[in-house]
Amino acid sequence: MAFPTTNATQELPAVNEILASVGQAPVTTLDQTNPDVAIAYDTLLNVSREVQAEGWTFNTEEFYKLSPDANGEIVIANNILQIDLHDEKDNQYEAVRRSGKLYEKINHTYDWTTLTGWDTVACDIVWFFDWVDLPRPVQDYIVARTAAIVSSRIVGDPQQFQILSQKEQWNRAQAMEYECNQGDYTFFGHQRGKKVYDSYKPYQALYR
Repeated sequence: MAFPTTNATQELPAVNEILASVGQAPVTTLDQTNPDVAIAYDTLLNVSREVQAEGWTFNTEEFYKLSPDANGEIVIANNILQIDLHDEKDNQYEAVRRSGKLYEKINHTYDWTTLTGWDTVACDIVWFFDWVDLPRPVQDYIVARTAAIVSSRIVGDPQQFQILSQKEQWNRAQAMEYECNQGDYTFFGHQRGKKVYDSYKPYQALYR
């Protein structure tokens, strides 16, 4: 999956919406020499990464197979925000991100080929997407959250910050509504088609 690149044409309206929310004039280009534009744009990118890192239906993939390189190592792409072995609780390996690669903590190695003999390693991944690939409710939430942060940084008006924070909460609720609809979650919080019940296993109680 390709690493996201900035798309000024699509991000410019979002930046202008942020500037308008804090009482600033719109701009025609994302000129980084303009302090207000630079703050708004950098904050937008940071908030986008933070929100996506939560893991949503649109940017989470399970059982995504990664192939080790010639050294048996799995290099983690920069657009991967979270990575974990698929259904890790049922296997003997424990993976973490370390030095930009997938590291196995129990056997203390980066070499998955020698360790497991697997051609691929199945992982659950949370991806970082470009702005144009984000669902509109998530875009709106990111813009609203960014506007509140920018207000506190370049304006400092408590009343304005409170108004923008309320807007952020409303957009958060809309994004969560979208997430619930897309994920088809059950009453128990599990997505449709996913395992909803773990049977009692005596050894787990003894292990505690």
